[in-house]
Amino acid sequence: MTRMHSVASPLALAFLQGEVARMLELRPTCENCNKALPPDSLEARICSFECTFCAGCVEGVLLNVCPNCGGGFVPRPIRPNTNWRDDNFLGASPASEVVRHRPVDLSAHAPFAGKVRGIAPEQR
Repeated sequence: MTRMHSVASPLALAFLQGEVARMLELRPTCENCNKALPPDSLEARICSFECTFCAGCVEGVLLNVCPNCGGGFVPRPIRPNTNWRDDNFLGASPASEVVRHRPVDLSAHAPFAGKVRGIAPEQR
């Protein structure tokens, strides 16, 4: 009988050992239009690097192509505001207050997005 071994990454091991406690920043605004995106916003979209934009900019301006990395976007999770278990809630881990307003240069983004948007985000 073959025995299966799972190998965890050093980051995963550190997390499991309680050495790392990093969570999403929950950035407060859209990087492009500066629209407020509070922690409970259903309009917030993020890429894998946490670049944060509103749904309107992602769909209508960016064409689901992150101008910073070329990745796609997904809805940002909502952190619980109630301490259901072990202080894993908004009160113990508040949202960021750092605004990253960096309007996208649409003339530069258009050719970039044109190269990337035909590729499914999971294959980029």
